[in-house]
Amino acid sequence: MANLKGWDIIKYIFVILIWYMRKVILFSLVIVSFLSCATKKEIIYFQDSSELNDTEIPEIFEPLIEPNDILHISISSFDETLVMPFNKERIAENNANVDNLALQGYLVDSGGSINFPVLGSISVGGKSRSEIEQMLKKMLLEYVTDVVVDVRILNFKVTILGEVRNPGVYTIRNERVTIPEALGLAGDLSEDGDRNNISIIREENGKRIVTKVDITQTDLFSSPFFFLKQNDIIYVEPSLRGVKKSGFIPDIPALLSLVTVMLSAVIIITR
Repeated sequence: MANLKGWDIIKYIFVILIWYMRKVILFSLVIVSFLSCATKKEIIYFQDSSELNDTEIPEIFEPLIEPNDILHISISSFDETLVMPFNKERIAENNANVDNLALQGYLVDSGGSINFPVLGSISVGGKSRSEIEQMLKKMLLEYVTDVVVDVRILNFKVTILGEVRNPGVYTIRNERVTIPEALGLAGDLSEDGDRNNISIIREENGKRIVTKVDITQTDLFSSPFFFLKQNDIIYVEPSLRGVKKSGFIPDIPALLSLVTVMLSAVIIITR
């Protein structure tokens, strides 16, 4: 009889525990639901956009040439025979994709130089395209009086990773891309992307630089990282909601539900 009373006490304790556990689960569900909801402030871009009115647009951005850039340099003149020695063999139009053009381009070596026909080694590192065009034109006037020089970066690419809809490596044809434009190429941020904490990773002067930008504020437009450089990396971190979806944060309501089921099973078995 004493044993039966002991079991009754244990059952009673289990019933009380289950009652409390259900209350805790209900409370936890309310809290988790509240935390999981993204606020308007966390989602909207450029929230202080009114401050952009009548602001001056910075001068046109032009990237500087770096080691391992591949340059396409075209030399032309009214008399094409005069410039033939200064041009690499041209690729047929039906094969003129970026990869094939890169094989015919000029690779900038670690010292910032290229080996140019007739003229030999030319230093181009740290110069803009327009500066290189003017420099080559001046050097070629000795050979061709009406020379026209066009310089392009063939491998201008940015990498976009993390919480975006289409992560990947993107080739920029016009050599000019901003952070919003790059994120647009990647299909914009996913719902779980942290708009306040986007990392930009850049290699500059032999060093790796990492900075954070917040696309909910318009001070992004005045950031020195607003215009991306070749080989920049954009990484969009997951928000708290995204981290929870991935399973790094335990699902507390699910754990409490499991405990409740186990306690209920114990009561049924011990009846």
